[in-house]
Amino acid sequence: MSGMKNLINTLGENAKNAAKTLLITTTQAKNNALFNIAEQIEKNRKSILKANKLDLENGKNKGLTDALLDRLMLDGERLESIIKSLNQIIALPDPVGEITDLKYRPNGIQIGKMRSPLGVIGIIYESRPNVTIDAAALCLKSGNSVILRGGSEAINSNLALYSCVKKGLIGADLDEFCVQLIETTDRAVVGELVKSEKYIDAIIPRGGKGLVEAISKNATMPVIKHLHGVCHTYIDKDADTNKAIKIAFNGKTRRYGVCNATETLLVHTKAAARVLPELIAQYLAKGVELRGCEKTCQFSDKIAPATDEDWDTEYLAAILSVRIVDSISQAIEHISRHSSGHTEAIVSENITSSRRFMTQVDSASVMVNASTAFADGFEYGLGAEIGISTDKLHVRGPVGLEGLTSQKYIVLGDGHIRP
Repeated sequence: MSGMKNLINTLGENAKNAAKTLLITTTQAKNNALFNIAEQIEKNRKSILKANKLDLENGKNKGLTDALLDRLMLDGERLESIIKSLNQIIALPDPVGEITDLKYRPNGIQIGKMRSPLGVIGIIYESRPNVTIDAAALCLKSGNSVILRGGSEAINSNLALYSCVKKGLIGADLDEFCVQLIETTDRAVVGELVKSEKYIDAIIPRGGKGLVEAISKNATMPVIKHLHGVCHTYIDKDADTNKAIKIAFNGKTRRYGVCNATETLLVHTKAAARVLPELIAQYLAKGVELRGCEKTCQFSDKIAPATDEDWDTEYLAAILSVRIVDSISQAIEHISRHSSGHTEAIVSENITSSRRFMTQVDSASVMVNASTAFADGFEYGLGAEIGISTDKLHVRGPVGLEGLTSQKYIVLGDGHIRP
């Protein structure tokens, strides 16, 4: 254990020092580093995909679920998306140093707020190797140094991507310790990391519910939590039939192993006959297992009865629970009881109902006539995301550049003293 403690102390000291250099690093220098990282990924596509193939083979041998393997997998398209994400972050304005709300007080002093980095961020994540780049890029652009600890199932992919990050930093004459990857897969290192408040200003766990709960319980520094995604799509009585079918189908089937996938479909009883027969046919043709309430099961003998547990489950798989409700009030009540606070969608042409849904549903993202799949930092124009926070403090929803900063008051005077 002392070895792990020494490792974290070394990483922490390096990160603290790097964070100080980032306070005086120009936007151009940070963008140069991000551009270099994108170039390195482009140059090293073959070696990255080779490393990822090894992780996938190991994952299959260890019996990882299809959802986890999907999260783990990299291909040409996903690498292209990572590079595009880096370019989008380069194009975003640098939040550090931004001064807002500047106003004069009656005594002549000016008071405003300046945006500043959080400092050193620790990120613990599972499966998705793209997080290595997303986290590195967002932390760097927002002026934070970061210590990354990816899952053991993605170690080869993470090392290959981290090599690109390191070369990109050095090529831009930045401190290479602005981004550090913990290279050991020993789980004991996580226990030390979450107790190192001397070095780390905030910790971000990104993974399954069990990981997030364990980190939140044991961490001695603030935690920005990304809890599980029990997301709902509600088809209102005033929904357009074609829109409802497309949105509900896309929300569930675009990708199964992601936190913004629809896990429960709620359908108003007056819309059920219009949308469910076609939706059920499409879901079954796609291989989605359906579990429904008593009324839903009457539409097909291929729908299994849903249990109480189904309404609270993030499947991350080709499984969907379906419930027919008598009113929008019942739909909102169901969401209030069973949602994880991630993302919910309503399909309706009724402006009053849509506004009520937006107002009363207490989740990080609320959609109107759009798929839950849009709950994503890239789609929100944030370049990427560290995760989707289901907290209400300090940041909520996709965590981008601004979410990795705080604000401090600044006071500008000219020899002012207080009487």
